[in-house]
Amino acid sequence: MFALKTRLGDAAVALAAVAVAFGSASAAVAAPVDVELARDVQRTVNRYAFFTVFDDVSVVFDEEKEGLVTLVGSVTNPKKKRDLEKRVVAVDGIVEVRNEIEVLPVSTFDNELRYRVARAIYGNSAFWHYAARRHPPIHIVVNRGHVTLTGVADTEADRALARVLAAQFGAFSVANELTLPSTLAETLESAEVGQ
Repeated sequence: MFALKTRLGDAAVALAAVAVAFGSASAAVAAPVDVELARDVQRTVNRYAFFTVFDDVSVVFDEEKEGLVTLVGSVTNPKKKRDLEKRVVAVDGIVEVRNEIEVLPVSTFDNELRYRVARAIYGNSAFWHYAARRHPPIHIVVNRGHVTLTGVADTEADRALARVLAAQFGAFSVANELTLPSTLAETLESAEVGQ
């Protein structure tokens, strides 16, 4: 399977163009994928007006059936889940979409925690350049008081600082799943070797 982490942004897709196939830290690349199709799907998800840093969606390309993708991850609203599926299935080259996106439960505590963590991270001067990007690369998923940081951090120091900032608000746990660009490059290299 081939996974396109929509939160990885244009840098990862540029790397993909060079490698002809690319994956993320959470999925192995087993087959070459049409890079242009991967870009189209990424753009479709990222350009969804209601896709925020509180949502985390990955697109997994099926290696057996061309045009079959599976949407996985979490969103904060059931409408987002339906809308993303409709948008992805409308992309030329996509034949079928399996929607396995989880809708996060409604919770005042979770909402407050999301906003506090986001303000702490994106309000910190070390992360201002992240916040200024069209698609901020650090996503904050809160599920029943448990925080998961996903996406890409430029450096190990940024990755560690994001975790520290997220942990100061009484979350039950904080999982740091932020990926580094070097990890993405290693994934690409291993995908090239596997082809």
